[in-house]
Amino acid sequence: MSVLNRTTCRRLKNLQQIPTVWEGDRRPLLAFADVESDADTSGECILWVDGSEGVVRAMDVVSSETGPEAVVRALLRAMEHPQSPARPARPSKIVVRDREIQFYLRGVLQELDITIDYVPSLPLIDELFRGFEEIASTRQPKLPPQYAEILIEQAYEIWKDAPWELLSDHQVLSIELNQWDVGTLYVSVMGMLGMEYGVLLYRSLDSLKRFRAAVLREESFEQMEQAFLGQDCLFLTFGRQEDDEDEEDLDLADLPMSEITPNFGTVHPLEGMRSFLYDEEAIAVYIALVALHRFLRACDEQLAGDTFPVISKRYRIRVPTKLESKSTATVQVSTVPDLASELLAMADSSEDDDDEDSDDLAVPLRDDLVPKDAFLSLGMMPWESVEMLRAGVDYYHSKDVTAAGEGMPVVLIQTTRPKAKALIEQIQTAGGLKGICFNPGEDPFEGERYDLGILQTENSSLYLFGEFPEADPTHVAARKKWDQRCKKIKGYCGLIIAKGLTGAARGNPQPRDMMALFEARSLSAKELGLGMLQLMPQFEID
Repeated sequence: MSVLNRTTCRRLKNLQQIPTVWEGDRRPLLAFADVESDADTSGECILWVDGSEGVVRAMDVVSSETGPEAVVRALLRAMEHPQSPARPARPSKIVVRDREIQFYLRGVLQELDITIDYVPSLPLIDELFRGFEEIASTRQPKLPPQYAEILIEQAYEIWKDAPWELLSDHQVLSIELNQWDVGTLYVSVMGMLGMEYGVLLYRSLDSLKRFRAAVLREESFEQMEQAFLGQDCLFLTFGRQEDDEDEEDLDLADLPMSEITPNFGTVHPLEGMRSFLYDEEAIAVYIALVALHRFLRACDEQLAGDTFPVISKRYRIRVPTKLESKSTATVQVSTVPDLASELLAMADSSEDDDDEDSDDLAVPLRDDLVPKDAFLSLGMMPWESVEMLRAGVDYYHSKDVTAAGEGMPVVLIQTTRPKAKALIEQIQTAGGLKGICFNPGEDPFEGERYDLGILQTENSSLYLFGEFPEADPTHVAARKKWDQRCKKIKGYCGLIIAKGLTGAARGNPQPRDMMALFEARSLSAKELGLGMLQLMPQFEID
C-alpha cells in the first residue's frame, strides 16, 4: 500500500483542522446517464462533501478499474484546493460506507489526526445522487419516443441513398410542407468532400445564404461560431458510434452501416444549437426525409448528370400521429437551379478574390485540387483499354488523340468516390484540363530536388498533384517512358480519376472504379515558364 511522503504530511498538518465531519464515497455513473444515451457509463464518481457545511469540496470521475488511490487524491484536493466557496482545511472526522475504503484511508492518513469511521449510509451524498437521478429521469430525450424509431429508420434510408454522391452543397432542393409552422425547407447536403455527412434543412433561405457567405469569407473562429449559431435550420448528421480520435481522417463512407449513427437537432439564432427535437419538429423532419428519399430514388439518374436540371415532384405521405386532422400530408420537392447558380457564383467570386491575392504574393501553384491522401501513379494504358474507358466512364473529355505506340501515357489519381467526384467537378468548372507538366523544384533547406507534377486547367490555373524526388530511380525511369510515349502521340497524355482508395482495389483500380478520363497536352517546363520552384515552405517562383 502506498503512503504519503513526509513532506506532504507536514504540508497537510499545517492546514487548519476544523471540527467538521466529511462524507466520502465512490459510486457508478449510472445516476448521471441519460436513458436515451448510448454513452459509456461504466465509470465511477468520487465525492467528498462537508456534512456540516453542506458543500461539495471535491468531485472526480474515474474508471471503475481505478484503485483506491483515486479516493485519496480527491480527498487531498478537497483539503488543499476545495471547490468554491469552501476554504482549505483538514477535517476532524471522515465517514464512509465502504469498509475497504475505511481501512485503506486509516492506513494512508494515520499521521494526520483524522478519525475515519464506517456508517451504513451517507445522508448528504445519498441526497445528491437522488437529485442526479431525478434530473436524468426528466431530461429531454433526443427524439420524442413515439417518433424515434421511424426517424432513425428514415435516417438510414438517407444514408443508403448517399445524396452527397449526387448533389454538391450548392445544389439546393426545396421541400414545401406548409404544416407544423414550417413553410418551405431548403435542403443542403454535406458529404461531397468525404468529410462531414448530413442533411441541413434550412427554414430560412436568407439564413442559408448568410452562412454560405460567412464560410466563403473564411472569417475568424469567433465570427464563424457566430455565423453557425445564426443559422435557422433543422439537421440530420451522421457520425461513428464509437469515436476514435486516432482516426480523425477516416471517411465514414468506408465503414459498414452498423457503425454509423444518425444525430438530429436544430440551430436557431435565439435558441442556439440543441441536439434533440420536440414533437412537431420531429414530424416535420420525418416527412421531409421521406419526401427527400422518394425524390432521390426517382430522380437519381437526372441528378447524376453534369447539369442541375429543373425537377419537381409531389408526394402524399402518411403523417405518423393520430393527433393530426389529416392522415396524409402533400409535399412538393423541387430542385432550385437559380439558387444553385447564385451560390456557385458566390464561391467563384471568392476564388477570384483568392486568385488576386495569390497573384500579389507571386504564388503560381495551388495544392487544393488533389486530395492529400490520394494514390498517384504515372504509367501507360493500352489503346484497347483506352477505347473501353472512353465509352464506359461517366466523364470523358476528348482531345482527338490519335493512337500511336503501345498506349496512352496517363497520370492516375485514386481517391474516395465523393472526393473523386468533387475533383472532377472542380476540373469541369475550370473548363476542363489543358495540360500536364513536370517542372523542376528544390528544397533549399534540405538541398533536395524534385520533379513537380502540375495540372493546368483551361482557365490557366495551376495545381500541384505530386512531388517526386529526382533521386528516386523508379520515378526517373517512369518519367523517361512518359516523355517517350507523349512524343509518339504528338504531345498528348491523359488523366484518369478513380474511386476505391480504401477498398480492395487500392493502388490497382479496375475499369469499374475509373470515373473520368481527361485527355490533355503534355506541357514542357519551358512552355509553362515557371523556372525553378522553391519550397519556402510552399513553392514560389525563384
